[in-house]
Amino acid sequence: MATPQSPAKKATKAKKAAKPRAHPSCPEMVLAAVGALKERKGSSLAAIKKYIAANYKCDVDKLNAHIKNAVKSGVAKGTLVQVKGKGASGSFRLGTKKADTEKSKAKKAKAAARKKAAAEKKKARREAAKAKKAAKTKAKKDAAKAKKAAKKSTTTKKSKKPKKAAKKAAPKKTKAAKPKKAKAAKPKKKAAPKKKAAKAKKAAKK
Repeated sequence: MATPQSPAKKATKAKKAAKPRAHPSCPEMVLAAVGALKERKGSSLAAIKKYIAANYKCDVDKLNAHIKNAVKSGVAKGTLVQVKGKGASGSFRLGTKKADTEKSKAKKAKAAARKKAAAEKKKARREAAKAKKAAKTKAKKDAAKAKKAAKKSTTTKKSKKPKKAAKKAAPKKTKAAKPKKAKAAKPKKKAAPKKKAAKAKKAAKK
């Protein structure tokens, strides 16, 4: 019977499995090397290995078989084009498929960026419209409040005025008229005897 493994051993195995890779996969490194070298007549297997050894933390001699397979599979897929030689030997350039995929990726990225910018613009426009609407409604509310307050003040003023009028209309207390003192009637002066004198003159003439 197989003895069950201890949890400590299981944990160490999990840690080993979770450990990140020190370098990308061989096909990725090969494509990166050929793309970076950009040789007109193509890059040789030796030049590809040299680039991988200089730019990635890996043992090229140990990965020799994997690199060769990556080159062959690249030619088969169309991501690499063999300019000279056969198999893994000869010179290699980036294939049209690779270029096409890169172009499509760039196009997709541009489209995504354009879409994102349009969405952000739309969002900003929507927010501005919302803020404008909110400000408008607030201004309307404030105006309505001010109108209401003004109406209230006028009504209160009007209601205060009649009280004053009522106060004014209240009859004044009439003072009792003091009786006037009757003045003593002065005796009239007798008229001068002018008429008698005129009659006496007439009688004398006769």
